[in-house]
Amino acid sequence: MTPEPTELITGIRELSTQTDGAPRLADAALVVEGGRIAWIGAASAAPAADVRTDVGGRAALPGWVDSHTHLVFAGDRTAEFEARMGGQPYAAIGILTTVSATRAATERQLVAAATRLRREAEAQGTTFLESKTGYGLDLASEVRLAQVAASVADIVTFLGAHTVPPGVDRRDYLDLVTGPMLAAVAPHAQFIDAFCEVGAFDVEESREVLEAGRAAGLGLRLHGNQLGFSGGVRLAVELSAASVDHCNHLEPGDLDALASSATVATLLPACDLSTRQPFPPARRLLDAGASIALATNCNPGSSFTTSMAFCVATAVLQMGLTIEEAVWAATRGGARALGLDTGTDAVGALRVGGRADLQVLDAPSVAHLAYRPGVPLTWAVWRQGVRSGAGRSPAPLSP
Repeated sequence: MTPEPTELITGIRELSTQTDGAPRLADAALVVEGGRIAWIGAASAAPAADVRTDVGGRAALPGWVDSHTHLVFAGDRTAEFEARMGGQPYAAIGILTTVSATRAATERQLVAAATRLRREAEAQGTTFLESKTGYGLDLASEVRLAQVAASVADIVTFLGAHTVPPGVDRRDYLDLVTGPMLAAVAPHAQFIDAFCEVGAFDVEESREVLEAGRAAGLGLRLHGNQLGFSGGVRLAVELSAASVDHCNHLEPGDLDALASSATVATLLPACDLSTRQPFPPARRLLDAGASIALATNCNPGSSFTTSMAFCVATAVLQMGLTIEEAVWAATRGGARALGLDTGTDAVGALRVGGRADLQVLDAPSVAHLAYRPGVPLTWAVWRQGVRSGAGRSPAPLSP
């Protein structure tokens, strides 16, 4: 067989691999072969390769792993956002506005819109992302959303338990979600989720949904403690869910439960800014020993952004994380929240034999992600070894 061509990526002023205990490497290089990392080390010791790419003294790090998005939807909720900025509180009822628009859209329209958002995310350094259903809320629409999500995202989460659609009996809807809808969506999904919150589903309803998903072979995730002390965090830990997402309102017992479990607390700072919720206690979570992830929660109602860099900067500037902690949460943390932190399919780190998912910043250090907030710093992206960004300027960085 003809060997795969190799590419040497060199001229890396600072390489952040996000492998356990590894410091940032200065004056580094790496070799990509067949979509995998074949070698990492000092640029001065780099082996020969078929192609040589000099990134001119820029910083490199793993591609972002966005573990919580709602990419498949139609419609616009600008008016709701403006009203919220004028003082109106956030309420989950806005979900139904998107459900109506999404049901009315064609599959082609949904695919086109989700693909545009995926490309927008990748241009900003995201190389792996999850997307949920949840804007269909009937059997046919949820299946369609799962199929579209599977064609655009890397991981699909079934979120039929997003809210109860109007005119439907609550018990009947739960039976649908845990029965025929779950059976129809499960072949297209890897996880199941529920919105465990006042105005959505309570703890026992959420438990029923997650246990049905587990019986169908899906991993567990949960929206919890966004708008109050919903009990979602304790439920997620009890059921050994891969993640519990939002976590804005935590009691001391919630911190202890997360710290003693493998459940990842996925924090969504862009959503918190948009809904004017208090930020989750990221510093306290880490100090207690919990694992955290950062994600965009990209959706039309409460967090219409695909920028993981924005979330990283916010976590550093507003939530008390260090640069290292925020970058870890946006890469390895996201991978852990998806059950993809180890093994041959692992993402979120640069290691020999692992996926060649990386980004290069138009900056000499990852510290610039927070040092220069709001500046589009992604210079080039490789996803499974294939470069998707040409670089805004081929010139080396100034010393």
